[in-house]
Amino acid sequence: MAESPAQGRKGLPTAPQLRLDELLEGLQAQVEQVRAARDRVHTLLDAVLSIGTDLDLDVVLRRITESAVAVVDAEYGALGVLGEEGRIKQFITVGIDEDTIKTIGHYPEGEGILGLLIREPEPLRLADLGAHPESVGFPAGHPPMTTFLGAPVRVRDRVFGNLYLTDKRGGAQFDDDDEAVLRTLAAAAGVAIDNARLYDETRRREQWLAASSELTRSLLSGTDTDQVLHQIAATVRKLSGADLVTLAVPFEGGDELVIEAADGEGAEQVHGLVLQATTLAAKVYHSNERVTSSALSAEPQAGGGSAAQLGLGPGFLLPLGGGENVRGVLQVANLPGGVEFSDATMAMIDGFTDQAALALEIAEHRREAEQLMVLTDRDRIARDLHDLAIQRLFASGLTLNSVLGRISDRPEAAERVQRVVDDLDDTIKTVRGTIYALRERDRSDGRGGLRAKLLAETDQAAAVLGFTPALRMTGLLDTDVPAGHAEHLLAVLRETLSNAARHAHATAVEVTAETDGRRLHLRVADNGGGIDPAVTRRSGLDNLHRRATDLGGSFTLTPNEPTGTIVEWTVPLPSQTEA
Repeated sequence: MAESPAQGRKGLPTAPQLRLDELLEGLQAQVEQVRAARDRVHTLLDAVLSIGTDLDLDVVLRRITESAVAVVDAEYGALGVLGEEGRIKQFITVGIDEDTIKTIGHYPEGEGILGLLIREPEPLRLADLGAHPESVGFPAGHPPMTTFLGAPVRVRDRVFGNLYLTDKRGGAQFDDDDEAVLRTLAAAAGVAIDNARLYDETRRREQWLAASSELTRSLLSGTDTDQVLHQIAATVRKLSGADLVTLAVPFEGGDELVIEAADGEGAEQVHGLVLQATTLAAKVYHSNERVTSSALSAEPQAGGGSAAQLGLGPGFLLPLGGGENVRGVLQVANLPGGVEFSDATMAMIDGFTDQAALALEIAEHRREAEQLMVLTDRDRIARDLHDLAIQRLFASGLTLNSVLGRISDRPEAAERVQRVVDDLDDTIKTVRGTIYALRERDRSDGRGGLRAKLLAETDQAAAVLGFTPALRMTGLLDTDVPAGHAEHLLAVLRETLSNAARHAHATAVEVTAETDGRRLHLRVADNGGGIDPAVTRRSGLDNLHRRATDLGGSFTLTPNEPTGTIVEWTVPLPSQTEA
């Protein structure tokens, strides 16, 4: 049978057909490339659309990271947001579960390859991450990673952060197309971040203006200053999203501060705490400069403070007011592991505190003006009483005295007139006492109050203890506690601190003095050796117990955990009508 013209020897295709098959295969490969490019473009467009559909910054950052992983088909991805001094202040990861993140510990701060991309913000592609000379390896528990692709994210020509992608799926390496796609996504991400930040700034500014208006209204309507301070702390915590906000004001007659308002986690534990001159808050108060820290509890604070009582992570402290009119120190903090506060947040809180300080100053001037009006009225009333009432009463008394001589022959009438004269003398004495009271000024300068005396006792005890006890004061100790109760409390504190120094050999003492207007409570806790059961003579403790029972109160002595003693002395306060 004859061979077909289209076949050659042994049934093999002829050369034209081979070339046609090759062309078809090449065309099919090009079609696949076009389809892959189309799919990648669709994926990129979907990613750009996704990151632009939300205005919440945290959501936008998460979507950017997830989209970057999707468009380059990577196993792991992360977005490192840069903070001050070019260090990473926020790290969003994709592909690593929560348990692994906890095992790794603290997120990177910008060393190794991550630091290289920070210093040189240009796309970087590596076939072997560990082989690069800048590589510093991975911490314990970190999953192994090989291929790497990174690109900076710019917002208005400023590097906001960097995208890090590792381990392309299927074991392949990242190519030029991956880098081009990531560049495009990073550019779109910069626009989305800028929009989200502008929206966030506008929303926060609206909240700030509303809070400032409410604060000013409260102050000018006569709201108590203590309530306003708590309102400031609560408002700042709401605006910043912080875990804890404290507001410390200067202590009368010294360099110390006292936390008069606290809101958030552990607020009750630090409210009323006295901050010595060596604390970070005292330094901010005297320097009038803001301080920022990534770990407040790790900062050196020889005198204690809220960061010594609680574990605090990132935060900042700023003065309330400026110049010579600093009225306190505001501390805004998150718990350990929390995110650092953005520059926009700190700027907003700074502006709010300036408004709050101005409102406080206006309210103070208004109260001073009102007080001056009251004193002026008192002077006028006292002058009128002296010039008019007393003179008339005295003249009436002289007239009646002259009448007595004319009615001496009528004993009953003379006795009645004499009683009237005596009553007029008593009335004159009463009016003079009233005039004296109206003209009397409060000569105390604020240094003789119970709060100042408590601080003086703890400072004096530091010489014997070898350290300054932590002091916390809560309530209106200067105004609600009568002088007699205050003297008893100071004597109890003095004896208790002396026992902690001489007998317990304590290395830490916490003193709490508080009142709610109905009772006075003192708590002194130390970490010493406790009460020796072999000691039978306890005259000092008997005196403390007697001081409590004489005032109708109680005195308890209980062990502290893990070591030491807790002394609690509680007495009722007389009611205002009784006082």
